[in-house]
Amino acid sequence: MIRRLFIGFSMLLAASSFAQRAVVEREGSGKISINLAGYRTGSDTASRNFLSVLKSDLIRSGYFTVTSSTASINVVGQVRAGSQMKADVQVYNVATRARLLGKSYDGPSTASSALAHRVADEIVYAVTGKPGMASAKIAVVGTRSGRKELYICDMDGKNMRQITNDRSIVVGPRWTPDGKNLVYTSYKRGYPNVFITSSGKPLASYGGLNASGAISPDGKSMAVILSKDGNPELYVKNLRTGSLKRLSRTQRGNEASPCWSPDGNHIVYVSDASGRPHVYIISANGGTPKRISSSGTENVAPDWGKNGYITWSSRIGGKYRVVVANPLNRTMRTLETDWADYEDPHWAPDGRHIICARTSNHQSAIYLLDTLKDSPVALISGSGDWYSPAVSP
Repeated sequence: MIRRLFIGFSMLLAASSFAQRAVVEREGSGKISINLAGYRTGSDTASRNFLSVLKSDLIRSGYFTVTSSTASINVVGQVRAGSQMKADVQVYNVATRARLLGKSYDGPSTASSALAHRVADEIVYAVTGKPGMASAKIAVVGTRSGRKELYICDMDGKNMRQITNDRSIVVGPRWTPDGKNLVYTSYKRGYPNVFITSSGKPLASYGGLNASGAISPDGKSMAVILSKDGNPELYVKNLRTGSLKRLSRTQRGNEASPCWSPDGNHIVYVSDASGRPHVYIISANGGTPKRISSSGTENVAPDWGKNGYITWSSRIGGKYRVVVANPLNRTMRTLETDWADYEDPHWAPDGRHIICARTSNHQSAIYLLDTLKDSPVALISGSGDWYSPAVSP
C-alpha cells in the first residue's frame, strides 16, 4: 500500500506517586501476574462487559498475565450498573501490601467499554509507572463500503464507526495534537486535497498534489506535500496566516509522508532524491536534510513517537518490515514478524506498541506489534481491506 501511494503521487504530476508504584518479581515470561478474581460484578451485561474488557486490555498491554491464583498484584472492588455505571477499584502489591491505586470511576452504562479502557490505563500506570494505550482511538482507512473511507474505532478494534462518506479515495489520516480531529487526504473533488474532519473546507487545495498533512505539536503549523511548483516537495503552512515555507528542493525527486518530532523542531519524511525512497530528517526551519535510513530497497511511512523513536516500513528481502530507530545515535532494529508485508507503522501512546497494516494473500488487516517481542495481535480484519492506521495522542 505504501509503495503504491508513494509512486502514485509521482504519477499525479504527470494518580499514585512514583514511590508507591509496584516493584514486583516478574514471572519467567517477563510479565507481572495480576489477579482479578476478587473483583465483583452484577448480573447485568454492562458490568460483565466492563470486567471482560478490563481483562483484555491488561493482557494486551503486554505487562500482565491474568491469573486466578496467587499473583504479584491483586485487583479488588466492584462495578455496579444502572442508568450510570460506577466502578470502585483497589489495586494492591501482594508482597508489600501497599495500595497502588484506590479510586472510584463512573460513566454511562452504555459506555462500559470506554470506562474499562480508562481503568486499564490507570492500573498500568499505577503498577508499572508507564502510560497505557487502552483509551486511545485508531483512525484507519477501510474499504468496507466499497470505497476507501475513514473510520475510527477503539484501541481493541471495537466500536467501529465511519467518519467520511466521500465516495472516493481517502488516504493518510493523522490526528491533530489535541486528539479531537483528523487531517487526511481526499480525492472527493477529483484531485487530492488535504482536509480536516472539523471543516468541509480543505486545509490545502493548491494546484496539483496536496497530500500528507500533519499538524505540528503546538497546533500552529502543518507539514504538507505540495506539487504546485513542480514535483512533490515538503512545505510548512502557517495555519493562522496561510503562509508557506518550502523546506525541500529536490528537482528530480519526490517527497512524502512528513511527521513532526515530539518537540516540533524537526520533521521526518520520505524522499527518493537518492534514487530510492529513504527516510530523512530536516529542521522545521529548513536547512540540509539528513538521511537516517540505510538498509532496505525502500524506506517509507515514518512515524515519530513521543518516546523519541522513529518507526518506518522498510522493504527487506522483498517484504515490508517494521524498523525502529533512535535518531540521536542512529541505531535501529527490525522487528521480528512473519513474512507478510507490514506497512504504515504508527506508535501507540504507550511508546511500546506499534499499530500497522499487515497484508497477506492480497488482504490487509490492522495489527498490534509489541516492540518487546510479544506476538502480533490482529485488531481489525474482514469486511474489506484496512490500511493506514493512526493512533490518537
